[in-house]
Parts: sequence; C-alpha cells; structure tokens
Amino acid sequence: MTTIKSFCFGPFSENTYLLINEDKKCWIIDPGFYGQNERNLFVNYLEQNEIQPVRLLNTHCHLDHIFGNDFLRKKYNLDLEIHQLEIPILAAAPQIGRMYGVPLDEQKPADLFIEDNAVLDFFGTQINVFLTPGHSPGSICFYNKKEQFIIVGDVLFNGSIGRTDLPGGDYDTLIASIKNRLLVLDDEVVVYNGHGPKTTIGNERRNNPFLN
Repeated sequence: MTTIKSFCFGPFSENTYLLINEDKKCWIIDPGFYGQNERNLFVNYLEQNEIQPVRLLNTHCHLDHIFGNDFLRKKYNLDLEIHQLEIPILAAAPQIGRMYGVPLDEQKPADLFIEDNAVLDFFGTQINVFLTPGHSPGSICFYNKKEQFIIVGDVLFNGSIGRTDLPGGDYDTLIASIKNRLLVLDDEVVVYNGHGPKTTIGNERRNNPFLN
C-alpha cells in the first residue's frame, strides 16, 4: 500500500509529493520547497520518519516545481527524471524566476528521460506515465491503476485546469490531454495536483466548468 504525503511549499503554494512504500522507501515528485526553513522541514520529515528517497521526478519543470531538485540530487545522490520536452523549460527556469522576483540558481540538466506510456516500477507496483501537454510541452502524469490515484502536476485542478499562457502552453492541447488521457479513467481515481486540494476524476468530469 502506497502512502502519499504532500507538502504545500514556496511562494506559489505548490504541492510536493512523496510516494512511500511499506519499507519506507520513497519517490519525490516536484520538490517545491523554497528557502532554508522549508528545506529543513522537508529533510527533517524524511529523517524523523526514516524514509529513504530513491527516485526524483518532475511532472514538469516550471520553477515552482523544481526549487528543490539540485539540493536533493546532491544530498541523496538521485538522478533527476523528466520528459525530454521539458529540457528548455528547465533551462529557462532561472530567467522566469527573475521575472517573478524569485531567485533561482542555474539548473543542471536532467539525468534521465521518461517517455510517454512508460511503465515504471514502484517497488513491485506499476506506475503508468501519460504525456499530457498543454500547460507545458512535456507535462507527464503518474498513474497507479492498482491503487486508483494519479499525480497530475498542473494539468488538472479541483474545479479548474492549468494555465496555458506560459511558454509552451496551449489551451486546446491541454483540453485534449485532459479529455483523452485523464477523463477516460474511472470516476473513483483520486487526482493529486500541483496546487490546491485533491479531487477525483468523477468530480471533475461532472463539475469542472472548463470540461463541460
């Protein structure tokens, strides 16, 4: 059984996720902690609960989802895994940070690339990868069919959708991604998103004003 631990971090109130297995090994998805206090909170949680990070993944590489990448790579000797279409988004993050008044160091390139329709092994449980562009070119979602949850980044929110006015964004592409890759899932699938409260596929299918 997977334990999902979320943190709300940074100046953009981003949701950072830990997927933790029964042996206290975890994947880190979208580490958005910003500044020493949030970094300490995150590390202390891992250490106090004796959780071992073994994988670092980004749903996409907008700056609010990557603040902790390089720190975690160094501290835990992790490879950064993204979709290859996010390479320019990752490289541009420091420039975007300056535009928002949020300093960010130059980012090291990703170590590994995750392809659309990849099947990842989460300690014996399959995680399916869906490429869902629109919010950013290489946005990917991580779907656990067995336990009926999906990590979607900023593709779909509770009652809303990701913004499409950032570089590489496109409204029609995003809507197509949601309808063709997410709304085909069961109503009961729990959606863990990049900002705000979790939701379900059924709730968004019925009530999301952007999808009806």
